[in-house]
Amino acid sequence: MSPQQLRELATQIKGWGRELGFQKLGICDLQLEEHERRLEQWLAQGFHGSMDYMERHGRRRSRPAELVPGTLRVISARMDYLPARARPAAALLREPGTGLVSRYALGRDYHKVLRKRLQRLAARIERQIGPFGYRVFVDSAPVLEKALAEKAGLGWIGKHSNLLDRQAGSWFFLGEIYTDLPLPVDPPAQNHCGDCVRCIEACPTGAIVGPYQVDARRCISYLTIELKGPIPVELRPLLGNRIYGCDDCQLVCPWNRFARPSGEEDFSPRHGLDSAELLQLFAWDENEFLRRTEGSAIRRTGYPGWLRNIAVALGNLPPATEAEWKAVIAALDARREHPSPLVREHVVWALESQLQKGSGFRDQ
Repeated sequence: MSPQQLRELATQIKGWGRELGFQKLGICDLQLEEHERRLEQWLAQGFHGSMDYMERHGRRRSRPAELVPGTLRVISARMDYLPARARPAAALLREPGTGLVSRYALGRDYHKVLRKRLQRLAARIERQIGPFGYRVFVDSAPVLEKALAEKAGLGWIGKHSNLLDRQAGSWFFLGEIYTDLPLPVDPPAQNHCGDCVRCIEACPTGAIVGPYQVDARRCISYLTIELKGPIPVELRPLLGNRIYGCDDCQLVCPWNRFARPSGEEDFSPRHGLDSAELLQLFAWDENEFLRRTEGSAIRRTGYPGWLRNIAVALGNLPPATEAEWKAVIAALDARREHPSPLVREHVVWALESQLQKGSGFRDQ
């Protein structure tokens, strides 16, 4: 293809992407040396915690052509996910008896939604030019998705490590098409965080240890999703009622005043998870957990992890009445002999926490 044909194709690809529901697409080359250096420093500091796969993948994450030989360009795509009908997360933080689920996990698993759309985009390109080399990724392989999106002009990596766009904030998913097409690249995005440190100050566990540096071992998203073992005791009280992920750094970001609710029905809340009470969620047996999280990203934590997280939230709950306190104690006590040692440990911790909180009720 001639340079002019490649320019025209790049314009068409962006148009087809928007027709498929992506809000923005960009194209970048594979030069990620600076991001590779930062990744290696992050790993050397142990900030990845138990995510050993981050080390095992080596430099394939920062060198796309080693992951998919023949790759020349990356098409990066953005899809907004902020659910229009969900109860505001900031309000739920003031309701400790309600379980707070990260906004991205309230609806259908984004991996499936984005991957299907990107495959359709690749098929549309193929109909236009014939067979070409490509591979689609949605957070499913060693890919530096935020670095690629920044190079492709979709936004800049903020101090909280999320991608930010001046017109859309940060409530969006990213996906990529690695391709052997030598498409023209877009200019990278410029950083607009300035002197703002709201995200650093707002992090409940102090996981943002410095601008652009996140220690995953303290991050609530890591603790409630990626971590498969016990949550460190000293961090449990800081989780509050956050039972799957955490959005605090996004909630305080000034750029998110420009975020628009998603029109994707797939991202609308399912099973009332935007307002479900902790006691209700803790009562689910494994079959109900599997049924209610079918097609959801929440499956990632597993049933024992789900109970672990809710047990911590129940331990943090400040009971308003004696009846509420007794209900919490009864729910925890019912799980005291759970088959999972992980669940039992966190239930015992939560019971001890509640017994301390309920000392006034017992004295009455």
